[in-house]
This record gives sequence, structure tokens and C-alpha cells, in this order.
Amino acid sequence: MFSILGKKSKQTIGLDITSTTVKLLELAQSGSKYRVESYAVEPLSPNAVVDKTIADVDAVGDAIRKVVARSGTKATHAAVAVSGAAVITKVITMPAGLNDRELESQISLEADQYIPYPLEEVNLDFEIIGPNARMQDQVDVLLAACRSENVDARVAALELAGLKAAVVDIESYAMELACSVLAEGWPNQGEGMTVAVADVGATNTTLSVLHNNTIIYTREQNFGGLQLTEEIQRRYGLSMEEAGMAKRQGGLPDNYVPEVLEPFREAMAQQINRALQFFYSASPYNHIDLLVLAGGTSALSNIDKFIEKRVGVPTEVANPFTNMAMSNKVKAKALSNDAPAMMIACGLALRSFD
Repeated sequence: MFSILGKKSKQTIGLDITSTTVKLLELAQSGSKYRVESYAVEPLSPNAVVDKTIADVDAVGDAIRKVVARSGTKATHAAVAVSGAAVITKVITMPAGLNDRELESQISLEADQYIPYPLEEVNLDFEIIGPNARMQDQVDVLLAACRSENVDARVAALELAGLKAAVVDIESYAMELACSVLAEGWPNQGEGMTVAVADVGATNTTLSVLHNNTIIYTREQNFGGLQLTEEIQRRYGLSMEEAGMAKRQGGLPDNYVPEVLEPFREAMAQQINRALQFFYSASPYNHIDLLVLAGGTSALSNIDKFIEKRVGVPTEVANPFTNMAMSNKVKAKALSNDAPAMMIACGLALRSFD
């Protein structure tokens, strides 16, 4: 029952399973520095993952097998993540001084108070946050619960590829961990800052807001780079694969920028601004210090400058690998191009060093 979050086991690769791709990242550590050992991206067949739920385990398992082979990794353990929308989290208080086994037993007895599903249908896990601010004899414990089918599908897909699930994390926590690497380049390493991360993927945009390097807010909305790909396909009579290639590599007619790309960038700015307004209305905060763009759509040329001008907030594109070394089998330019889309995979890979 206790299998969300997980404890790291042996060398663990990060595997980010999205609606369109499987991304693999393997990190090693040397002193206080990280090194990228292997990385690869493999496309997924359409509808293998729908709304962040695995609909075709065989197809996902096959993509994982291919991405492992392409990367050249020898690791056999992986960390994967479920969507925050699929997880219930709650901070509860427990008596201080209990060990993990005693906490597990106590939570098992009391979990039905907090989880609106039959306990036999969920996977639970917990993590001690620290002492309770009001009661010295109590500790705050983060309780996480996810429907078992979401966890089981990911575990099954890994097993089809010959991998073992060492960790099943939550995407927002993986993002927070990846941001700890970015924070090395922020003023005062992010302490005292309120930072928004707009992860613009193929079909969804997730806004995560961190304060003092801890996520305090997350919200998803339906908007992504697939809209641009589909417009390129429609406008120029290309296949989806050809449209995606043209979007990344260029070579489209002269009217592409003013008639296709510019309206999409405007829509992206509006979506991010709208997400920020939701955050302001739902929290005591009325500004952010920095906006970070993540996700594959953030690789669009000069998108950070465009969004910064439209939203009025200092903006940068995420690259968690800026200060990392690379193994000789990693193509640095390809990884740099994919860097904004590798944030979740990076956070998962960092679970090797918990």
C-alpha cells in the first residue's frame, strides 16, 4: 500500500512519461556537482497516454524499452511520476518519536479519514515534514494517496521494458527538486523569492509557484504546443510528424512567423498571464520575482523575451544542465535543445541522491 514517493534504490534513472514522449535522464554525482550520464527521448504512439493516464501499457512499455536502448544506460531501476491531479495530498499530525514502521501502522488505521476512496483501491505513502508549529509532541506528516491503477500502469510499463520501479513520485515534487538545481543561479539561491514555473507541454500547461524554493501552488490548464503543430499541419498540408519536424527545425514559408507563430506566442502569453491571475486571486501573493519557462514549447526561439515583455516579469528558459558535466556519450547540443522539456525527468533522476 505504501508505494507513492518511495525511497531511492541503487542507481535510478528518471523517466518522464508524457502524452507524446518518454524522456530518460541518468545522473551521477561527483562531490557537489552532477554529471549527465545518459539521456534520450522517444516518441509515443498517439493516444498511448491520454490526460496523463496510460491507456496502452504495451505501447508505453515498448517506448520505454526503445528509449533505454537509445540512451545506452545500464541502470535497471527507474523513477516515474504521476500527475498531481491524480494524487490527494494532505498534511496530518502524528505523535513525535514514532519510527517509520509505527507511523505506517498508525496511518493505515486512520487513512480512511482522509482518503475518499476505498483503501484497497489506493496506494499510500507518507513523509515526515518536521515538528508541528503548535504542538511540541507532534510532527507534521505529508500523506499522499493515488488510485492504484495509475501506479500499477506505470509499474507494468516499466516491467515490460525490463526495469523496476524504485520510486513513483508526484510531478510537482519532481519539478520542485529540479528547481533546486536552477536555484543555484538565482539571487540568494532562491531564498526569499517567489518564482513561477510555467511548464508548457504538448497538451497541458502546468503553473507551479515556489516560495523559498518550496512549491506553494500548482494549477493545470488545457493549452500546449500541439496547437501550434496542428496549425502548421493544417496551414501547410503536412503530416503531424512533418509539422512537428518543421516546427523544431524551420524551413517553413515566409508567412509562418506573422500568420502562425505570432498568434500562438500571443496565446501562450495570455495563457500564462491568466494562470498567474488565478494564482494571485487564490493566494496572499500579488507578485512574482521570476518566471521560468519549461516544457518543450519553451524551446521556441526568443520566447522568454516575448513572454517577459507581455507579462511584465523577468523571464528565463529552464536549463537544469547549465552547470553539469556531460559524459562522452551525451550530445550536449541536443540535450541543450531539449533542456526545458527535461525538468520532470531531471527531478526524477535526482531521486538517486535523496
